[in-house]
Amino acid sequence: MQELKPVLAGAHSFSIQKSTEEVILLCHGFNGTPQSMESLGEKFAEFGYSIHAPRLAGHGTSPSDMKACTAQDWYHSLETAYLQLKNRYTNVYVIGQSMGGSLTIKLAGKFPDMDGIGLINAALEAPCYDAIKEPTGYVKEGRPDIKNQAAKEIAYDQVPAAAVYELKKTMAEAAGMLEQVSCPAAVFYSPEDHVVPAACSQNIIAAISSSRKKLIPLPNSYHVASMDYDQDVIVQNAGLFFSYKTNNEFCQGRSVLPLS
Repeated sequence: MQELKPVLAGAHSFSIQKSTEEVILLCHGFNGTPQSMESLGEKFAEFGYSIHAPRLAGHGTSPSDMKACTAQDWYHSLETAYLQLKNRYTNVYVIGQSMGGSLTIKLAGKFPDMDGIGLINAALEAPCYDAIKEPTGYVKEGRPDIKNQAAKEIAYDQVPAAAVYELKKTMAEAAGMLEQVSCPAAVFYSPEDHVVPAACSQNIIAAISSSRKKLIPLPNSYHVASMDYDQDVIVQNAGLFFSYKTNNEFCQGRSVLPLS
């Protein structure tokens, strides 16, 4: 699809070049932008990873652009970035939040040789949109679900009902591909999430075929955990998980606690 509006200030895709071998591809969620992953990406870069966070089609411009998008457009944004990075780096890890987690599941199902994924409150359902019965008009959005009141996420104050229908399609497609996911997977979830039930992450960890997988709680964060108080829990645990070849704590099935 062709976007007709300019990208909002601060909502652009971003990259951080550190490693020439290892890169983390960060995927934001529905009605988010790469800005929601920026602080997390900077923390990963401190550990030596290169970072790339693409902007999904129709996000960070205007609700009218989002209205013209399909679930396939959003998936294409992520897959295109992944294939480009595969041509440049030895190891490519993908971390997706909310709908970004749904898209990451689809990507991992299609590319079973993926080096590893991280899912942050990945969405298989979003009960807040259950009342939307027709793909017409717009739906008012409240404040992003972040426990840290100082955090400000760039997001539309309303989204097209048609886009909600595409979100539901994305979540259903991801749910149908869980058994095809066989790469290493770190699954993060917030017990107090007001958008996506924690049961989604529990269902994911039970259904994926990965031989190396871990379910990790984020007790001090709400839904948009990439901008919340547990950022260090995500970075430290994902870093340990992705470096499992030299760190065997996950291999032995022990819990990895946040580093001080």
